[in-house]
Amino acid sequence: MSTIRFIHTADLHLDSPFKGMTGMPPETLNELRESTFTAFNRLIEYALETSPDFLLIVGDLYDGEDRSLRAQRKFQEGMLALHEAGIPVYISYGNHDHLSGNWTRFELPPNVYEFPAEVAEVSLSVRGKDVVLHGFSYPNRHVREETISKYPVASDHHSFHIGLLHGSLAGNETHAVYSPFTIGDLQSKRYDYWALGHIHQRQQLSNEPPVVYPGNLQGRHRNEAGEKGFYEVELSKSDSILTFIPTSAVHFGRLQIPCTRIHHANEWLAVCEEALLSYASKYGPSVIDVEVLNLDDETAAFFSQTVEEIWLDALREVMDGQEPFIWVQRLTRKDMYQNRENNALVESVLEQVDSWSTDEWKRVLGGVYQHVRTARYLEPLTEEDISDLRDDVERLLLNELPTAMEVNS
Repeated sequence: MSTIRFIHTADLHLDSPFKGMTGMPPETLNELRESTFTAFNRLIEYALETSPDFLLIVGDLYDGEDRSLRAQRKFQEGMLALHEAGIPVYISYGNHDHLSGNWTRFELPPNVYEFPAEVAEVSLSVRGKDVVLHGFSYPNRHVREETISKYPVASDHHSFHIGLLHGSLAGNETHAVYSPFTIGDLQSKRYDYWALGHIHQRQQLSNEPPVVYPGNLQGRHRNEAGEKGFYEVELSKSDSILTFIPTSAVHFGRLQIPCTRIHHANEWLAVCEEALLSYASKYGPSVIDVEVLNLDDETAAFFSQTVEEIWLDALREVMDGQEPFIWVQRLTRKDMYQNRENNALVESVLEQVDSWSTDEWKRVLGGVYQHVRTARYLEPLTEEDISDLRDDVERLLLNELPTAMEVNS
């Protein structure tokens, strides 16, 4: 059976600054900031080892429209290695690295084809089989209108037709909505594969034809938890085989640690250390949110003697110097709000907060999301973000309100 084999990746975000990692030791922060390059190198190494017919990069190759010199140099080096191996690369740029950005350009080798601002097609031959790629690059940062109508319908059923599209499923607001489409829109083009980008969670939206988000190569914050990587695709006219290839250099994750019958700080630290080391042995370098749960009344009382920030600092100190590195980003306790019902004021405020819809949360946070200097760096507000914010509100109320009442009494 005639098949082609290619790599589909997207959302590399090379040279992401990883803002917000306050308190992280400089050497650990440096390893984290190198992680997008490490993940990219793993992509290149895999391609050189397996020699795919071609490689597709579907948007947001760079983290910003200025395309840092270092990111461009690293990318150029990777493309030169693929050029020497005879592997062609096809790129469509997205909202982060759109064509209107202002940057000092690096010349890319001749194996790299960059899609223009208008939907275009490029043809290639793979072992006697014709392949037609369709795609475009963002002319500017905000492509809010649909572009799928500009893609031609495949009329030649003997060739492999592959669409590259950096955009959002219509109605999905987990990311900023750009170049929206429906599954029906994509299926109507009669392509053999749709290579998508923009959503950082890998997922397959359709089987006939395959409509695929590979996710990003490297998680960049706690909402991009889990293993990241790209897809190797083996495609025929009747079947497709997708193989996920992991590349994460640093793993963002969440870890629940049961803690019962603990009466001393050293006991708790030992339990956490064992769980964290086990986690890192499986996933490698990690940035972890720890949730302590299953506390009995006596253990909960023991924990309440010290504020969370001090427990967090102690845990970070225990894990300092471990290889691979483990950074505990957040620490929460499942029982931390068990005495809430005894505080009528806290209960009243939280009832009001719990009644807010997503739109009301956005309205409350409007000053942040509408600020001209900060809005561009913020991802759209998700249900998980709202849940985290709500828990932060509760924690702050319970931690700070007693102190304030004592001062005023």
